[in-house]
Formats: sequence, C-alpha cells, structure tokens
Amino acid sequence: MYDYMQALQQRFFRVPRCKDLRGTVEDTCEEFLKRMSDEDKHKLLLIVDSMDAIRDEISLASFVAGFKLAWGISRELETDGLYSYDVEEMTQPWRRFQGED
Repeated sequence: MYDYMQALQQRFFRVPRCKDLRGTVEDTCEEFLKRMSDEDKHKLLLIVDSMDAIRDEISLASFVAGFKLAWGISRELETDGLYSYDVEEMTQPWRRFQGED
C-alpha cells in the first residue's frame, strides 16, 4: 500500500514555489560554501542530503495520513448515506418554511 500512496503523492503533490525563499537560501549557501574547507563542505552536503531524505519521508507520511483521514471521513458519511445538498434542503424544516413569511 505504501507504494500506491507514493504513486498517488507523485500524481497529486505540487511543490510550493517559494521563489524568494529559495533564492535567499541559494545565495546564502554560495556565500557560506566559499568560506568553508573541503572537509566541512562534505559534511554539510551530507547533512543537506539527509535532511532532503527526511523531508521526503515526512511529506509522504503526511500525505498518507491526510488520505487515511479523508477515507475515514468518507466511510463515516457513507454509513448515513451519501451526502446530497438537495436532500438536506428538503429535509430541514426551517429551510422549507423560511421563505413563507
């Protein structure tokens, strides 16, 4: 099921643009990397790669949780019958008599 959720996430998830933030991060990283030794650069890149992997896992877990929540809500609604705005309008007594004043 995890693979199926991953495929759904890839199909529906859109990466936020955040151009201003991305530009700031890139500019700061360039400046920072110029000041670092090669060993420190290597360590920093390992950290960044790890953070990207963690971010991807969190994103997928969040997508799965949202999907399960929506699925659970859908199942609960189905026990009462599928929702219909027209049926609700006709079955609510205050709505039927509201316009008769």
